[in-house]
Amino acid sequence: MKTRLSLHVMILSALVFLMGCTPASDRGTPGNEGDPLVVFLVRHAEKVDQSQNPDLSRDGYQRAEELACVLADADIERVHSSDFIRTRLTAVPVAEKYGLEIELYDQNDLLPFADLLKAAGGRHLVVGHSTTTPALVAILGGDPGSKIKEENEYDRLYILTISLGKVNTILLRYGKPCSSLPSSISASSLVVPQTSGSALN
Repeated sequence: MKTRLSLHVMILSALVFLMGCTPASDRGTPGNEGDPLVVFLVRHAEKVDQSQNPDLSRDGYQRAEELACVLADADIERVHSSDFIRTRLTAVPVAEKYGLEIELYDQNDLLPFADLLKAAGGRHLVVGHSTTTPALVAILGGDPGSKIKEENEYDRLYILTISLGKVNTILLRYGKPCSSLPSSISASSLVVPQTSGSALN
């Protein structure tokens, strides 16, 4: 409970920091039309096996519920998922909490999806994969940090904000920690490969 509460505070503080420095009359998308863009990006939660389109494991369902708790005060307006069981199920608790439909996107064609997000503005959750999540962060102009460890890293939560053409990225952790990861991971620059044809994990 303490960890969940502290993460709530961190997310709200991050949003206040990222958005609060811009006068309300000047906030907007890069074209200064509509709302600033805030995107929460996660990889799907733990999967039950290594098959092509697996369900979530018990830990995965628990992480998906934890994500909904963490984003309970984030005022999510749209929820996006690639068309896989594990990504859709990760998105379900957040979508249900806000009474939203899950909108599917093509994980092999991220550029049009990034353009859609920028044009829409508002607050979005995007559930993807170990390869596509950092790639989308980079396409949106953020810092993807180090590569996601495919075998066991499911706790990464990006908060990416675009306002007046300026991009800010915050990397947080949520839910059960990945025990094999170091306690702190630096968000160094990373050249992200093309996602088309990449293995999705």
